[in-house]
Amino acid sequence: VQLQASGGGLVQAGGSLRLSCAASGSGYSFSRYWMGWFRQAPGKEREFVATISGLGRSTIKYADSVKGRFTISRDNAKKTVSLQMNSLEPEDTAVYYCAGDQNLIVSSATTSSEYDYWGQGTLVTVSS
Repeated sequence: VQLQASGGGLVQAGGSLRLSCAASGSGYSFSRYWMGWFRQAPGKEREFVATISGLGRSTIKYADSVKGRFTISRDNAKKTVSLQMNSLEPEDTAVYYCAGDQNLIVSSATTSSEYDYWGQGTLVTVSS
């Protein structure tokens, strides 16, 4: 599974950005994968942002810091997962990574070390 994140950029506080992550490769079923977004700000550890489960009715979880502002969604037919980010704040500045894994449960889906597949990251900079 190869993941390619895109959509980062420079935006003013209060603005919006939409990140996308496209999965490629063969021999797997994208729809079965949990897909998550994590971020890492300069000098800080990577942190959970949002995740969405695969198969059927999706389970979605958000970090408290982004609830009500960010929305994660997926398109299994296109093998993509998106993160709509609204009301951006300077504290949201970070490199954002998408990640995927098939063998997760709800309690582990917010932990970065549980994900086997990672995209290269896309930089989001929010100016004040």
